[in-house]
Amino acid sequence: GAAARPGFRTDADEATAAACAEICRRLDGLPLAIELAAARLRMLTPRQIADRLDDRFRLLTSGSRTVLPRQQTLRAVVDWSWDLLDDAERAVLRRLSVFAGGCSLAAAEEVCALPEPADGVVVDSPDVAALLGSLVDKSLVVAAPGDDEEMRYRLLETVGEYAAERLDEAGERDAVERRHLVHYRELARLTGPRMRGVGQREAIALFQREYENIRTALRHAVAAREEHEALCIVLSMAWYWMLRDLRSDARQWSELAASLGPDPFAPPGVRAPALMEGATDRPPPMDDEQLAEARRGVALIQLSGVDNAISEWSTPEGKARLRIITDTYRPGMPQTCRMPGTFWLFAVMLTSDMDRLFAVLDETVRASRLHGGEWELGSALHTRANLLSNKPERVADARADAEESLEIYTRLGDDWGAAEALSARGEANERAGDFLAALDDYRAAVEYAQKIGAQSQAALLRARYAGVLIELERLPEAEVILRDVTENGRQSGHEATPMARMHLGFVLGLQGRVDEARREAHLVREDFKSRDVAIFGGFVHGVLAWLDNLDGAHVSALDNALIALKGALEPLSMMVAPQMPSSHLTAMAHALAGFGDAGAAIDAARLLAFQATLLPKGHVPSVMEHRSLVLAEQAARARLGDDTAYEAAYERGGDLTLDEATALAESYRQTPPA
Repeated sequence: GAAARPGFRTDADEATAAACAEICRRLDGLPLAIELAAARLRMLTPRQIADRLDDRFRLLTSGSRTVLPRQQTLRAVVDWSWDLLDDAERAVLRRLSVFAGGCSLAAAEEVCALPEPADGVVVDSPDVAALLGSLVDKSLVVAAPGDDEEMRYRLLETVGEYAAERLDEAGERDAVERRHLVHYRELARLTGPRMRGVGQREAIALFQREYENIRTALRHAVAAREEHEALCIVLSMAWYWMLRDLRSDARQWSELAASLGPDPFAPPGVRAPALMEGATDRPPPMDDEQLAEARRGVALIQLSGVDNAISEWSTPEGKARLRIITDTYRPGMPQTCRMPGTFWLFAVMLTSDMDRLFAVLDETVRASRLHGGEWELGSALHTRANLLSNKPERVADARADAEESLEIYTRLGDDWGAAEALSARGEANERAGDFLAALDDYRAAVEYAQKIGAQSQAALLRARYAGVLIELERLPEAEVILRDVTENGRQSGHEATPMARMHLGFVLGLQGRVDEARREAHLVREDFKSRDVAIFGGFVHGVLAWLDNLDGAHVSALDNALIALKGALEPLSMMVAPQMPSSHLTAMAHALAGFGDAGAAIDAARLLAFQATLLPKGHVPSVMEHRSLVLAEQAARARLGDDTAYEAAYERGGDLTLDEATALAESYRQTPPA
């Protein structure tokens, strides 16, 4: 570099060092290529050179005139190597350019053996291994063991770009890309089922290893408008995307695949027939029924990834679409018991018809037993257990479902499923107040999730584990875990981080560190500002109301509690956390008691009596709920200064309705006492 630009140093600053490192990496460390790039420093900065390497053969053309002609330009260097190859070696080399991130020998044998090449040079599959070996010996292909202890083959970036040009010149691109697409479609189709049960870890490793090739195959399918191929790959990859929390990929590819055909849920809607065979059980092309089911499946994958703007489903258009989706299937149909048909349950959930939701779950469990799909039965059981845990009177049923699910998943060797079943049992134990058992369940669940590298699942489970530590009042331990989860937000996933921040807010608030707790609550609110998620919105305002009361900011506490109550009364919120309206009314009572007016304190006592009537039968209050109730009652009694007055007001509160209680609190919101 100094020869081209006197005084130049690669370590002059961070930006220069980074650009120089990128140049060396992208030029594969080839000395002559780097020398040609250095010559360009006479007119370009390192960053400009790095940014132009996509057109490296045009860029790197000014070598020294004192060297051999073949060393004066980058193209001349690679041309010279190319000219030394025989026709079969050239055919394999140019066809290798369609791979992304390297390939296995089996993939090379299938993709590089073109039956009817344009140039007439036939390369049979058995010949590819020897030709690869020759290209490795000539340093045009890099061979290295993969994590499966088999050799993988890749082209240096410079050679890959050159080989791609030669592929176009030979007129083979469409044919070779088609072979690449078929190979990786089949790899995805046959590996997808192994993601559920025995072989799960190996399947995950294979998908990780070949992920760039699978994405490339999807791009080819979409670009060529090969709908059957795109649908097949998306359906095969859906579970992997979920396990790895690759929601953006799931959303992107399902949308692109769906765009290749008609909307399967367009008005007026069509009832789906019962299909025992899955849409990916056979390779494409699909028959009409399988194609229609594949389109529905991809649309359900899109639906399952909708965690923003849930209120859109409350619009007339949204409700109409949900009605079509939920009417398309009948509970217990074979395809609703397996992936991705199980996502249909999410549509039923969004209708807010909880009675129907539980009826669908019951029928799904029954049908899974009938159709004999063990993994599907385990999935249905742990899903039902999760929802039953929110009903205190059904906690025993939830635990039984979770235990049966755990037995199935353990027998099948499904680590993800075992983690989910243990989590469901942990939640049931938590709701029953058996916190030590819940702690053991969550700890074991984390271990299962970590076995398969499910970072987002493990983070969510660790946040739940910390939540139980809070109930056991082991606050310092909980804080360490929760800070670790929140500080690794990208790995923790989109669900674990807000949950961890909420729990961290509880930990800090319970220790009197109100300002720190408020910061965590505001971070959760910022995270959900662009989303419309009533459940988290209600929780955040509830936490802020609790903190406001601890701070003596009772007017603000009342405002936040009323907002929180509105969110808590949404059907989905009531399904997940039916105790929250009671908690928010307790915060309102505490706020009223803090206003300094005897009349407000009397109404606080009435609200405290009413909130008790809203608690689900058998509900075990959390530490925060218990402390909030104690503080609110103490504040009301202290303000009245007379236990008799408090008890009399409390007696009258039980007769309130929810509307009356809300209106009572609202009246103070408008004109709080001085």
